[in-house]
Amino acid sequence: MTTLILARHYMRATFGSKFAVLFNAVQPILFLVLFGPLFARSGVGSWEVLVPGLLVQLSLMSTGLAGFDIFLDQRFGVLERLRVTPASRVSLLLGRVIRDVAVLSVQSALLIAIGWAFGLRAPLAGVLLGLALLLVLAVGLASLSYAAALAMPNDLFPPVATTVVVPLMLLSGALLPMSLAPPWLDVLSRLTPFRHVVEALRSFFAGAYVSAAVGWGLLAAAVFLVVGVAVGTRLYQRESA
Repeated sequence: MTTLILARHYMRATFGSKFAVLFNAVQPILFLVLFGPLFARSGVGSWEVLVPGLLVQLSLMSTGLAGFDIFLDQRFGVLERLRVTPASRVSLLLGRVIRDVAVLSVQSALLIAIGWAFGLRAPLAGVLLGLALLLVLAVGLASLSYAAALAMPNDLFPPVATTVVVPLMLLSGALLPMSLAPPWLDVLSRLTPFRHVVEALRSFFAGAYVSAAVGWGLLAAAVFLVVGVAVGTRLYQRESA
């Protein structure tokens, strides 16, 4: 109950600013608008290939950088004031994560709507399954982002977080299918969960709901969620003790 109350509080504050909701979606939308037509005409892939990749990029840019929120709260003393309330430390973390997932849902819906205007024609069931998988990944990603922000010095988290997100996005094959990559890069990309989630999303958007890619994507997202929430909760409790 406390978690939902906190999530509603965080969402009210975030959704009160349209700029805050749209900010992290700007880059994927620009890729969609400016790169998408070239991608679709190049023969490399279709909108059903590009949009799922951009959704994972959006998740990395949005929930992957969620730690900036707690970093700012630390700097301005907001986190310390929250810690003296009766709310549990886990609720303080999960309330933020639920807000981040809600924001990502809105951003993803906007990205898909724009993609549809350009030519995306994925089945509704595939889109919904893809979004569900994306949100599972996002819970773990946001939790790890908060854990990193709590574990690092305040001046170290921003450059580290923004630097790590870029190679993870490129290795996921979000912009170009990793089937085009040399063998060493293909192997390296498979070591990240994001590659598997991208391929599962592409299967969903293609209308293929039972495949090896879907199985690996589901497994990668589930493991990432469990590890992310476990690490995030443990570190948040330790830092808040």
